[in-house]
Amino acid sequence: MTVQTVKDVDFGEELPAFEPDTSLTNVKRFAVAAGWNGPRFTDHEAAKKEGLPGALVPGIMSQGFLSAMIHRWAPEAEVRLVDTVFRAPCIVDQSYFINGVVTDIDEETGEVEIDLTVTNDANETRVFGTAKVLLPV
Repeated sequence: MTVQTVKDVDFGEELPAFEPDTSLTNVKRFAVAAGWNGPRFTDHEAAKKEGLPGALVPGIMSQGFLSAMIHRWAPEAEVRLVDTVFRAPCIVDQSYFINGVVTDIDEETGEVEIDLTVTNDANETRVFGTAKVLLPV
């Protein structure tokens, strides 16, 4: 269900999860657009030479995936804050799942707080955080 107003939101509601495109082609396109066309984001072998497990999904791209999940759920939402903690790297060409759950609702102001996670196939949390969004009352 698509959320239109704060009255459509239930405490504990899980936002529809999705699996973002973390392919090398997509991450490279993002990295070039962001001006971060370095090998740690665009080349697995070069990233390994830097001591990384492979090319990384940039953190701001992960935050973009989290915001995209919110807008899929509530297209009219104004994302006021996405505060994240990066526990472990997200590696390009691996599967990740973007998840969110409503943890607070202010029906008077329309502000909704959402706990966010990015998990991998092993159900390990790679990124977690909180979003504050404003919905029409």
